[in-house]
Amino acid sequence: MFKVAGKISSRLDSRLLLRCSSAQPLAPCVEETVESQSQPLNNASPQELNLGDEYRVVYLPKDFKLHRLNAGPARAVAIMKSQAREYYRQLLTVRLLESAASRLYKEQLVRGFCHLYMGQEACAVGIRAAMRSNDKLITGYRVHGWAYMMGVSARGVLGELTGRRSGCSGGKGGSMHMYGRNFYGGTGIVGDQVPLGAGVALTSKYLQDGGVCLALYGDGAANQGQVFECFNMALLWKLPMIFVCENNNYGMGTSSQRAAANVNYYTRGDLMPGIWVNGQDVLAVRSATEFAIKHAQQEGPIILELCTYRYGGHSMSDPGTSYRTREEIQKVRQQHDPIQGFGALCLEQQILTADELQEISQMARLEMEVATRAARKDGEPPLSHLWSDVYSGVYEGKLSGVHPGIEA
Repeated sequence: MFKVAGKISSRLDSRLLLRCSSAQPLAPCVEETVESQSQPLNNASPQELNLGDEYRVVYLPKDFKLHRLNAGPARAVAIMKSQAREYYRQLLTVRLLESAASRLYKEQLVRGFCHLYMGQEACAVGIRAAMRSNDKLITGYRVHGWAYMMGVSARGVLGELTGRRSGCSGGKGGSMHMYGRNFYGGTGIVGDQVPLGAGVALTSKYLQDGGVCLALYGDGAANQGQVFECFNMALLWKLPMIFVCENNNYGMGTSSQRAAANVNYYTRGDLMPGIWVNGQDVLAVRSATEFAIKHAQQEGPIILELCTYRYGGHSMSDPGTSYRTREEIQKVRQQHDPIQGFGALCLEQQILTADELQEISQMARLEMEVATRAARKDGEPPLSHLWSDVYSGVYEGKLSGVHPGIEA
């Protein structure tokens, strides 16, 4: 269960707090705690660490697994009240955003593919909390929550899904093509974001801007040859790059246990260091990412494997129950949900009150209601935008039903 460093109360219940210390693994990658060489706890209170009374120091319940590292991320993590409020708001908002996307899809307002992120919210919130202003990130097609976390408004995300002018890509990119500052978006090709991320990392090294690039991919994409090519390139050139494998246990409808000879994805870089992380614990993800950023900047590339779980199917066209049981999904929801767990932590440690959590929830729901209404009513891009972002200048060609000379 969670423990608290030093003089902070340790009255925590493993049934409440992230529920990730269960002796019964509920999904293939959710395992028991193992010993590793994580950084020591130091047995210090916030006052002794000069953190101030507004901090709580929490001891993470599950250790990190290390590959080719003598020491790993800290398991004693400090959190402020303001940070707790923001993390809880972000976790809720990403969940509500994907719920709204699901409803819009079922109303046939979202066309094409739609891949949801529900269940994996702690990965995005924890990574984003550790990133600095000069760090960059690229991910795959499960992109909606990441677009929001990287600065795109909820209206911009939902508007893009429904093809509105208010969408972050002008209504022309759709579910898999959203972008923002230092966010190189999602891609529709399995695994191709990894070599693109290597290029971004190479750019940072060439420009000496001090930033690192995080390239996210799933356990399914981890079997792509281009990923291994990038491992070699990144090691050879010591690129400031973090390979982040979001292991949600299933590549489309295939369990990772059936698709991979080595399911310890954090070890797949051979000579590259790696860390296994409890991806349902937002504070564990933050701590591991902070460690990885420092390592990538000073030593070179590193792999993070975030053990997580997606509640829905691979996409909206997949019910997600033909290759796993409803009981498995329900158990993960009950015992490993990142939002319930973090809320319980905030209550038990008296970081936030029940009223404050309710207030945050109400504000997040209001934001999503406004964004959803806009996604239904905002205007579509005009015909004059047909060639914008495609051609430079004026397109003089011909297309059936379209007059030539439309300005880009």
